Amino acid sequence: MSVPTTRAQFKEWCLKKLGKPVISIDVSDDQVDDRIDEALKYYYDYHFDGSEKTYYKYQLTADDITNKYIPAPENLLGVVGVFPILGSYSGSNIFSIQYQIALNEIWSLTSIQLAPYYLAMEHLALINEMFVGNQRVRFNRHTDRIYIDMDWTKAAVGNWVVVEGYNLVNPDTYTDAWSDRWLQLYATAKIKEQWGNNLSKFSGMQLPGGVQFSGQQLKEEAIAEIEKLEEKMITEYSLPPEDFIG
Repeated sequence: MSVPTTRAQFKEWCLKKLGKPVISIDVSDDQVDDRIDEALKYYYDYHFDGSEKTYYKYQLTADDITNKYIPAPENLLGVVGVFPILGSYSGSNIFSIQYQIALNEIWSLTSIQLAPYYLAMEHLALINEMFVGNQRVRFNRHTDRIYIDMDWTKAAVGNWVVVEGYNLVNPDTYTDAWSDRWLQLYATAKIKEQWGNNLSKFSGMQLPGGVQFSGQQLKEEAIAEIEKLEEKMITEYSLPPEDFIG
């Protein structure tokens, strides 16, 4: 069986796994597409290959300053934080603390240990967080808006905002995702459950030769497979939880 690289090939792979064309799979094309979409959503939310860390940059407009939020791309799953926009000690200008330390101590840093410098910068970050605070971010992926709680009157048109977050890995763009073994088995189990649901409507009906539909059994087998795969996802394929918004 060839490795699927498109949605159509992936769909065919799942149906062949269930027995096509030897067995008639009693599901419609729309039902198959819906079950694949369900599998992809679960894959995006939990699989370590279903999303990737990204840095989304955006240039402010007058409307953004009035609205006090910036638009988010559709494929953004969650937001970890935002880089300092109006930070008290951050920046690369000559008045920043980092610049002054580098200017005055760069030569001595080449001949001594960096531990004191590192500890000093950590201490400065702690002071900034205690007395100034980090910029708070509110985000919900259903609204596609990133609210940044700051003094927007100090923001200017043309300022850049850099947001750290997670993007979903779209298999239509990155076709290797269609060959993911877990995704293939999970989508197949979802289609099998749909097949069992369809056949269970005709439970007890006999075909010529005394053969009976066993839709309920097919459904129960699929549910057991889905539960096993979801448990395997959490224990083997999910990254440790990280705080993010979305």
